[in-house]
Amino acid sequence: MKPFIIALFLLSALYSCGQEKHRRDNYFETFVEVKDSIDSIVVYKSAREMQTYHQGNKIKKYIISLGMEPVGPKQFEGDLKTPEGHYQINTRSRISTYHANLGISYPSMSDSLSAINQNKNPGGDIKIHGFPNNHAKKQEREFLNTDWTVGCIAVSDFEIDELYNWVIAYCPILILP
Repeated sequence: MKPFIIALFLLSALYSCGQEKHRRDNYFETFVEVKDSIDSIVVYKSAREMQTYHQGNKIKKYIISLGMEPVGPKQFEGDLKTPEGHYQINTRSRISTYHANLGISYPSMSDSLSAINQNKNPGGDIKIHGFPNNHAKKQEREFLNTDWTVGCIAVSDFEIDELYNWVIAYCPILILP
């Protein structure tokens, strides 16, 4: 019996040495059940976290993925950045190429003026969304652990369904660097 335990220990040590550290590793809060409406959201881009609140009390933290160029605020269409600032959840849809989504009210007036001053289009269509439709199940770990969107905030399909059901209309969202 002892050689079996030693072999099992060595195999698990070898397996864990070969694994990369991912954002979702050892993260279990995603399994906390939401039981109250979500009336405000704060995104911490550098930490890849989104925290949701009900009447000032934290409901749940989500690990997120961002645009492929995550540092700095979105300045114009095509820069692959996720916006920073105060916005609202202004739309929601289950007709989406990314499972389901909650629309973010980007661009604000100042976002638009800033882009126009650079002779650029500010863009739009920024969402909190799930995985691409028709993705392969084996792709989910990569989606959860890399910045892969063109400027949106991504969570798992389960999480966007949860947010879709609990986020109130015109919920404020603060997106911080």
